[in-house]
Amino acid sequence: MEHVDAVVVGSGFGGAVAAYRLAEAGLSVVVLERGRPYPPGSFPRGPAQLGRAFWDPDAGLYGMFDVWSFRDCDSVVGCGLGGGSLVYANVLLRKDEEWFVHEQPLPDGGYESWPVTRAELDPHYDAVERMIGVSPYPLAHPAYADTLKTLAMRDAAAELGLDWRLPPLAVGFAPSPGAEPGLGLPIADPEYGNLHGVPRRTCRLCGECDIGCNDGAKNSLDHTYLAAARHHGADLRTLHEVRGIRPRVNGGYDVAYVVHLPPASPDEEERLRPRWTGPHTISCDRLVLAAGTFGTSRLLLHDRAAFPGLSRTLGTRFSGNGDVLAFLLRATDRSRTRPINAARGPVITSAIRLDDSYIEDGGYPAFVDYLVEGADVRAGLGRAARFVLERLRGLLTNDTNLSAELAHLIGRGELSGSSLPLLGMGLDVPDGVLRLRDGRLDLVWTAETSRAYFDRLRTTMRRIGDVLGADYAGSPSRWRDRVITAHPLGGAPMGRHPGEGVCDAHGEVFGFPGLYVADGAAMPGPVGANPALTIAALADRMSTRMLETRTPVRRRDGHRPGTATALWFVEEMRGVLGADPCTFRLTITVDDAERFLAEPEHRARAEGWIDVAGCGGRRPVAQGWFNLFVPGAEPDQRRMCYRLHFWDDSNRPRTLTGWKDVGHGPPTRLWLDTSTLYVRLLAGHVAEGEDGEAEEIASGTLRITPADLARMLSTFRTEGPDGAGALGRFCGFFLGELWDVYRPRQGA
Repeated sequence: MEHVDAVVVGSGFGGAVAAYRLAEAGLSVVVLERGRPYPPGSFPRGPAQLGRAFWDPDAGLYGMFDVWSFRDCDSVVGCGLGGGSLVYANVLLRKDEEWFVHEQPLPDGGYESWPVTRAELDPHYDAVERMIGVSPYPLAHPAYADTLKTLAMRDAAAELGLDWRLPPLAVGFAPSPGAEPGLGLPIADPEYGNLHGVPRRTCRLCGECDIGCNDGAKNSLDHTYLAAARHHGADLRTLHEVRGIRPRVNGGYDVAYVVHLPPASPDEEERLRPRWTGPHTISCDRLVLAAGTFGTSRLLLHDRAAFPGLSRTLGTRFSGNGDVLAFLLRATDRSRTRPINAARGPVITSAIRLDDSYIEDGGYPAFVDYLVEGADVRAGLGRAARFVLERLRGLLTNDTNLSAELAHLIGRGELSGSSLPLLGMGLDVPDGVLRLRDGRLDLVWTAETSRAYFDRLRTTMRRIGDVLGADYAGSPSRWRDRVITAHPLGGAPMGRHPGEGVCDAHGEVFGFPGLYVADGAAMPGPVGANPALTIAALADRMSTRMLETRTPVRRRDGHRPGTATALWFVEEMRGVLGADPCTFRLTITVDDAERFLAEPEHRARAEGWIDVAGCGGRRPVAQGWFNLFVPGAEPDQRRMCYRLHFWDDSNRPRTLTGWKDVGHGPPTRLWLDTSTLYVRLLAGHVAEGEDGEAEEIASGTLRITPADLARMLSTFRTEGPDGAGALGRFCGFFLGELWDVYRPRQGA
């Protein structure tokens, strides 16, 4: 089994921060992200692409919007490398100091209590803001001064005597820190590099933040924390969905996952056939759950039996962070002369602060106005009818995933937008309960206990609409009195003891050392402000504690008596394959050290990734083998052999096969022979002995540098009885084989 110091499940604001902090400290880190990477320019646009931009692998959908529907609540969350940062509106507000409540009773019993304070979080807020890069909307600059929605919100707040402000935004308005802002200017890459290798440009005011920024102006986590994490050695694995977790007998955790294989063709029959490999398993000393409120809560609920003594508060304290979506139809500026174009600007530019909430201006992409043109009304009605029928079926079968139905409803894109959206959030009552029902995640929650809060917030929104001469319209689902939230929180809340929460104030689960919750699930109540910054700051605080304590969570004496001793190490090589740069990073695992040394083929498992542009960048190894010092053509010749099966970005099977030739010669050849790998890229998954019949796509040479060799030597680990002895015998075998090959010969 592959083993690392830390596995991080999810790559949103909690997971990305943890991955960076742990990798920067020198730990081996694997990030398992179920969604795809999205470089600038790859986000879906147009009816055909948007209709497939949802996440539901069982329906052949692998997009970035994961839509959930429960009895009284709908929610949209992000899915992709960078998690919710791909589709959020860039606002990074701190939780107000007075909103860190203590012993606040809930309507149906229990208490909302924050076991941390604003003072404790402030240095971590500072660190996250520096890393992501925040700045207010540059309204005073001529290039950005004509966003009417910003001016209208300012004027309405002034007339109503409300507190208006420009909140910190994670958007690049200038090409580098301190430079002059400007539209569409090239953004300089940070010192840790560009994860996608695609140029970025400053904000062009296109209003597309919530559907993915194709300019790269948005400082999403893939451009910041995840890029830095990878720079420090973190292994970011996309389309890897975690299906199960469990503690190991002697410490640490096993993580079971599948690798999704999206179809290469959008053909309907091909698209509806789920494809994946697995389940695979990876073990770790520390496990960070950052799969989002729904993902983390479902994992813990699903595998609760494997965690005896887990707090009874699991599933509780659900909150929608007080989210309210409303629209001001036909809004104008205060002079009633100019209609407000909500499509110009970032999605959010300004905020009005109330006693228990925020109201922020909203926006939408300009192209939405034109999607309705030429729409087939009859086809649209047919899709709507099918949507209703699918939802009735879903209610009967407790199917809470709306993604496939919404994808069909959108169809070719019959949508339109012509209003000023208002986004509200604040302090609703966190009395919802997440549970499993017939194996599916279910939510028991109603907005009724937060009725006074919602009424106050909507009243203020109507007053803003009156100032702007607009008609107020509630969210599309108000006819069912439902809540729509983009900020689901709770389910594994923090607390001061197991009776109050699932995890402590640093995110570590009570009773399970090394298991952490680092996302919105850990919130014991609403953040009130946009929660992204608070989630990231708590993850930064968690990582600091984790690195300060470094508490060993694995026993030195290994596993149960009588089991085999395993051994593993991590190897990274780089070079050229054909005309493309090529890198791989492999965990070489010997499941039974004694058997490995005794058998002539000396075979081990190889797991990890291959990164070559001609195959679509970084691709996970589906199955791999490594053979150490197998006999060569001559008596004093040995070979180290690699065979790695994977799929390229078009889901075509590929094999990377390689060998190191170790033959008799002067000792000065030892480094060259053992550090040089000759590789061939073959079409198909080619079995051993069939290379001659396979189509060769490219060939090349990879090498390990002295620095990479030093890192590799530091990664050797053992597990089981007599680990030190097994490692010693492995090293003796390795050095003995080299001596046999390179030792001086008499008469030579």
